[in-house]
Formats: sequence, C-alpha cells, structure tokens
Amino acid sequence: MKQFETRFKQVDVLPMVKHYMSSLDLYNLFNKYVPASNSCLAEHAESLCIITANIICDNKPLYKVQEWLAKYADGLTNEPVNADKFNDDRLARSLCALFKADRHSLMTEVSCNAIKLHKLLTNEIHNDSTTVTFIGKYATPDPGAVELKHGHNKDFRADCKQIVFGLNITADGHVPLSYQAFNGNQDDDTTHIPNWNQLRALIHKEDFIYIADCKLCSNKNLAYIDENNGYFITIIPKFHNESKNFRQYIKTNDVQWQDAFEIPHSRRKKEINKFSTYEAGKNSKGYRIIWVHSSSKEQEDKKRRLKKIAKAQKALEELIPKLNAYHLKTEKQIAKAVKKICEKVDGLIDVKITKGRKQICKRIPSTRRRAGDPIYENKWSFNYGLEWEINDQVAIDESKTDGIFPLITNNHLLEAGDVLKMYKRQSYLEKRMYTKKSILDVAPVFLKKERRIEAVLLLYFFALMIVSLIERNIRLNMTKQKIEKLPILPQKMNTKKPTWNNIRYFCRDIHLSVILKNKVTIQVDVQGLSHLHKKVCDLLEVPSSAYKNLHDQWWLFEGT
Repeated sequence: MKQFETRFKQVDVLPMVKHYMSSLDLYNLFNKYVPASNSCLAEHAESLCIITANIICDNKPLYKVQEWLAKYADGLTNEPVNADKFNDDRLARSLCALFKADRHSLMTEVSCNAIKLHKLLTNEIHNDSTTVTFIGKYATPDPGAVELKHGHNKDFRADCKQIVFGLNITADGHVPLSYQAFNGNQDDDTTHIPNWNQLRALIHKEDFIYIADCKLCSNKNLAYIDENNGYFITIIPKFHNESKNFRQYIKTNDVQWQDAFEIPHSRRKKEINKFSTYEAGKNSKGYRIIWVHSSSKEQEDKKRRLKKIAKAQKALEELIPKLNAYHLKTEKQIAKAVKKICEKVDGLIDVKITKGRKQICKRIPSTRRRAGDPIYENKWSFNYGLEWEINDQVAIDESKTDGIFPLITNNHLLEAGDVLKMYKRQSYLEKRMYTKKSILDVAPVFLKKERRIEAVLLLYFFALMIVSLIERNIRLNMTKQKIEKLPILPQKMNTKKPTWNNIRYFCRDIHLSVILKNKVTIQVDVQGLSHLHKKVCDLLEVPSSAYKNLHDQWWLFEGT
C-alpha cells in the first residue's frame, strides 16, 4: 500500500542572506582564518556562518540556534543532515576559535570585498559609538579580551556592565566598514586617533572626510588628522571658548545668515526645516568655524526655555508655604534655596526676597530674672516672602541663540552648506546603531565568557554590513527602475524606503513543500513565492536560482 506524506520546511529570507554572505566570501574567509581540526564533526567556518545567518534572519541565543536551524533542515533528503550537530557547545567552541584568530585581518578582507563588489564610495566616513549592555556580574575578567565595566551607559542602565562599540559607516548607503570594541569605561575622545589610523589602512588613503560627534573636537584629535593630510567635520561643544564667545557676540550684534537648504521635518509632517549658515572665520589653528541656524531647532530651544521657566516658577510657588520655618528661617537659607531653583534658567527670572517685620511682646524665662512678677520684653519678628518676574531683556538675548550650533572643519574647499549636509548624514549612523540593537537584537547576550562576547560582536558587525548592503541595493535599484514604492508592508501597504525588517516580514511565508512516497522524496516545491517576491529578489540582485534550485542540504554553507 502506497503511503504519501507531506512535510513543510521553512525558507523565508535565508536564500538571499546566503547569497550576500557568499558574495562577501564569508565561508572561505572563515575557513582561512579559523581552520578546524580534522577531528571536528563540523568546520568552524560552517558554524560561524550559521550564527551570522541566525543573527540576520531570526536572532536566537546559542542554545536555540539548532532549534531555529531545524526549521530548514531535517526532512528534505532521504538521509538528512541533522541540525543537532550545531548545538550550543559546538557553536561556542567556534566562537572561542574565532577569538584566537586574526579578527582584524578577517574584518579587513570582508570590508574590502564589500567595497570592491558593491563599488562603495569611501570619500566620506562617519563614526560614532554606543554601549552594549550586559546583565550579570561578569566578575572574573577573561585575559586578553575586552573588559566589561561600568561606565556612561547609553541605554540608561548605570547598574549594568557594558562594552563600548565604535562603528564606521560610509555615506554611500550607510554601510559599515569597520568597528572596534573597547572596555566599558573607555572615553570616546581617546578612540578617534586609533580609529582614524585603522580607516586609513583599510581604504589606503588619508584625504577622506572623517565625521564624528563632539568628542572628536579636541586639539589632539583635530591636529593629528590635519597633520596627516586628513579632513574632519565635527561639532564644537558648548563649553569651548569659540562657542561661548560667539553666543555672547550674537546677543548684541546682527549676523548675516546665508540660506543653505531646506528639508522636510523628520518627525512632523508638513513642516519644513530651514537651514542657514554663517562663516565665523577661523580659529587659532586655522580651522573653519561654521555656525548653523535650524528653524526646527529654534522652535525646540524656545519650547525648552519656556518649559524651564515654567518649572522654576512652579518650584518657587511651592517654596513659598515652606518659608519662615525649619531650615528656611533666615534670609541666607532662603537665598540658597532660590539659587538652587533658578540656576538652570540663566537669569531669566529675577527673584526678590521680601522682608517684613512686626514687634512682639515676649515673656522673659524665669532663669533670666529675679523671682516675682513676670517680666516681658519687646522683640522684632521677621517674616520673609518671595516676589519674581521674567527678565524680558535676558529672554530676548537668549532667543537670539535659539536654533544655532557650530561646526568645525579643516576642509577649505567645501561650501558651508555642503559641510552641513555631510554632518547631517551623521543621523544615519544612529539608525545603524538602532538596527544593531533593535532589529538584530545585540542584547541581551547569553554568553558567559568575554572572549565569546568579543567574537560574537564581529559576527554582529558582519550581519549589520549584510543588512545595510541589502537595504542599499534595493533602494538604489528602485531609483534606477523608477519604482517609487513597494507594497511589502503588512496588509500590502507601501513603503518608499524598504528596510531589512520589512523584507524579512514580507518573505516570512515562503516555504518548501516536500511530498514523500513510502518515505522517499518524490517532489519538492517552493511555495509562497509570488511575482512580487521575485521582483524584490531582482531589486536585491539575488538570482532566481537562489529560490528555485533548493537542492538537498541547501541550508548548509560551503566554500567555492
């Protein structure tokens, strides 16, 4: 009697992920730098590719990777390769082997492959850092590995240990080129010189424009880049003299702002953000200082100032009933409390402590007089109050600094507006950090040893690079083919800028239908692959064979 059976295996986005990993030659490079011994049941290269693919497709902790892999494996062939071979112990050993390898050279080769294959432009590179937060004690340091320490936590978890993760991306598609992991208490301003040297060695030139936040703006960092024929753009912190002096200058002098450009507001629809620039000359080192005025920042600064004033007034009103009692009996005590409330409003509120007095008749205690009739004496009793008003002149002066911020650069050829446009692209780096934390779920990390943590961060970097290349390619090809939007969102809604999360959701239902006759596979079909899926693959430059020709053990990684 013939017995028929149908099995379903997951496919989703794994074929396109494998295609991009193969294009970067990841398997062969892993095999080159992390070779496995002959006694291993699986090569380290295969395990590391599986971890990277898992991070991109459906990030799971190591102990759940084999469960994830079983959705694709075990059942397509007559003699299936069991996903249990890739258990958490084997994957952890592969991470330890990766830690001992020359990870910097490995990263360099992968980045060079990405630059060459996808023709990435490297004339403008953005840098920023974030923290990766860890739950747990991690009390015993791992020799040679990056140290988990307490520091300035950007996830607002000061109670947790962390690692500082620095990332460099191109302006062309915002693709990661390199990264560095630092101890959790590393200061950002000390990372820029070694990072710039690493970039110079990677792209074999010095004259690229290096863009970073205000931690770059130190005399040592700027002088080093300038003396080595490099270019920089960064923002000047408020506490620097250049910033302080101009803010005082603009309060009493008119400045001729030059229109730069305008863009739609990133959050508020139908609102336009207008930018203007003003060349404030050069500083003592000969670097250009460009002041920028933003219309949306002007509104935000005004709202922030009004909010501070309202908060201070409320605090003063709450202080009044507490006067003349306990620790607020004297004028000195009251003045101290008022100063603490008003220190954040920068002279915007003028507060006057009022003083009233009245005469009281007070009985002298018996210890201070002779026995007999009670004696009274007249004394003055002081009663304090508060009066305040908004200092209109200070408010007008402060409003002249609303919406402005200073940039500094040593590039004397760029127009001021172009310098600003380059700096504004720094926000895309923050989105890449968001992708790493929220889409690829870099934390929480379910690893005990720092060496494995440091190794897995490299795999997260590769995963972020692949995701970025996917987003870059689909958007570039949409522009080339004049496709304004794609209906790949839930309920077939359109998107003009597809993200990896959108693509991953859109492909979630693609699967293999396997028909068996007497436990022998007689037919294998890919189901759920629509015309729109094929269009997306075409835009991603993924060949049709990636989904059509799913042979036995297609989910395994192999070299060329």
